[in-house]
Amino acid sequence: MNDPTSIPSIPIASRREFLIGAAGVAAVAGLPAFSTITASNQAHAAASSDQSKGNHAMNSITTRDGTQIYFKDWGSGQPVVFSHGWPLSADAWESQMFFLASHGYRCIAHDRRGHGRSSQPWDGNDMDHYADDLADLLDALDVKGATLIGHSTGGGEVTRYIGRHGTKRVAKAVLVGAVPPIMVKTAVYPGGLPLETFDGLRAASLADRSQLYKDLASGPFFGFNRPGAKVSQGMIDSFWVQSMMAGHKNTYDCIKAFSETDFTEDLKKFDVPTLIVHGDDDQIVPIANSALLSAKLVKNATLKIYPGGAHSLGDTSKEQLNADLLAFLRA
Repeated sequence: MNDPTSIPSIPIASRREFLIGAAGVAAVAGLPAFSTITASNQAHAAASSDQSKGNHAMNSITTRDGTQIYFKDWGSGQPVVFSHGWPLSADAWESQMFFLASHGYRCIAHDRRGHGRSSQPWDGNDMDHYADDLADLLDALDVKGATLIGHSTGGGEVTRYIGRHGTKRVAKAVLVGAVPPIMVKTAVYPGGLPLETFDGLRAASLADRSQLYKDLASGPFFGFNRPGAKVSQGMIDSFWVQSMMAGHKNTYDCIKAFSETDFTEDLKKFDVPTLIVHGDDDQIVPIANSALLSAKLVKNATLKIYPGGAHSLGDTSKEQLNADLLAFLRA
């Protein structure tokens, strides 16, 4: 049952046990012209040009390819921009946004295309488009001197953004439980996960994605499958609600994006202070094939390992992560 190649043929009833094992590690993961802003957001764009201003509600931008991207903008001060994991939304960062906004920072988080309250385009569900959407958002808000923070798939998005767009708007970067340099096994990275693992995740998504999300949340995502774990039904419910807001095709395509994208060259382009945070019991993005390798590719990166830490550090290690982020921002 723990053979990741077997999932396409297993019955739905047994999928939960399988996902808690080998397939669970695959689950996270979480356009060419200037962006335009919808007419209803023209006033917002002008107001947002001042980095000390925030507190805008129900905002969205239109990207260069016409995709609507929702974002939340809390607090005032130096900007901190968050990118979430698969298959969640900006809401996954609310604990960190509330904490940092309360300490004098402007916190911005968007729903990736196809996720949350953003539109669900059929095409463009790949890292290049994700990075360009982030560029359009930062351009539209004229964000400068930002700290970019990405979790899981969002860590890949931040990494590809720096690889494609540089750091003219970026002062610092943080990768939390992030997927770079690459999740799938390759000749260059033989320690990666076999492609069959992600094929199994796609099969589970097609068979019953609602059950898939429940199984991931109740098991490896938060580490609730570990002996003695304190299970939070609230965290499980929040994960499921956020995940079901995302588009079926978008989340299906995103599996390839977060697992098969090679970020090696992007990581080499980092030229700002970078903090890499990872739990050593991350069952979704194993630390040996991610953070430990990324820390060697990013110049002068700081690696912080959480002993026993699960994948969703923003929830299960919230106080520690919040304190570490604040210290990094103030450094």
